[in-house]
Amino acid sequence: MPELSRPEPDGREVPPDDAAAVNALRSAVMRLSRRLKHQRVDESLSPTEMSVLGTLFRCGHATPGELARKEHVQPPSMTRIVAMLEAKGLVRLEPHPDDRRQKVVTQTEQAEAMLEESRRKRNAWLAELASGLDEDEWAKVRAAAPVLEKLAQL
Repeated sequence: MPELSRPEPDGREVPPDDAAAVNALRSAVMRLSRRLKHQRVDESLSPTEMSVLGTLFRCGHATPGELARKEHVQPPSMTRIVAMLEAKGLVRLEPHPDDRRQKVVTQTEQAEAMLEESRRKRNAWLAELASGLDEDEWAKVRAAAPVLEKLAQL
């Protein structure tokens, strides 16, 4: 007897094969993420603080409100995170060019160097882990990488 699709919380029907793929993807991403988090350069920074620095690296600068939206946290939480990063010398606050009530957050050279070292360490760890893949599996990883990046940005 064929398995019936299950309704999602929003009422959409998800075919069983898709539901199984989503489940496997979620599980794999969570396990890899947890293992990658252990490959940190600076243990004094939380994963959220590292994520904010990564966002600033990608976008250059942002207001605390913009960072809160990009990081999916409440603005008061982002204000606290930015204050901690500023106290550690990893970001600086500058006047907003158009709105004197706001500040613009920019990462410092110290943050850039730390992020580069963190990326290097995590990339080396992941490359070592992936060295156990055969060429066909590597080709699938290369093909999936842009799709996973797109999912991460949605």
